[in-house]
Amino acid sequence: MENKIRRGMAERKRFGLKNWLLAVVVLAIISGTSIGRADKKGGNMKIEKITAVLFGEEIEPCVNFWVERFGFTREIEVPDGDKLAFAALRKGNTELMYQSYKSADRDEPALSSIVRKGPTFLYIDVDNLDETISALKGVEVVMPVRTTFYGSKEIGVKDPAGHFVTFSQQAAAKQ
Repeated sequence: MENKIRRGMAERKRFGLKNWLLAVVVLAIISGTSIGRADKKGGNMKIEKITAVLFGEEIEPCVNFWVERFGFTREIEVPDGDKLAFAALRKGNTELMYQSYKSADRDEPALSSIVRKGPTFLYIDVDNLDETISALKGVEVVMPVRTTFYGSKEIGVKDPAGHFVTFSQQAAAKQ
């Protein structure tokens, strides 16, 4: 055993301490191990996206709201008889999901009463609030157009499931 230790030390000396440390660091990087720091919760975890899942009695009107008024596309639709149980919508990097209460009752009965507690509040930045307001004709306005103390112009509406949606155009940057 002592002989093996001496050989290992001799090889390390021959290889050079600097090169040996470099090899250890490279191996640690390749294996994903962090060196010289304590990981916080979540560590190096990358969050890819966050998607809102909204619940409602009927989701077809909600799908139409986003598709017809704002140009979202239907990514996923899960039927439940002649209705939809679930739908995923997308526009660019923005994604919304809707699920019917009936479907939620079947999927996870323990959460059934919780999903009915809503509503949910969404805050959406847009580049042209006037265009957004035009797309909202006939929709219930719960917060008339206003300008916030920090300069953003906003309007708040209800979607067909009763969720509150605030559309906001950020104040132009001062030149």
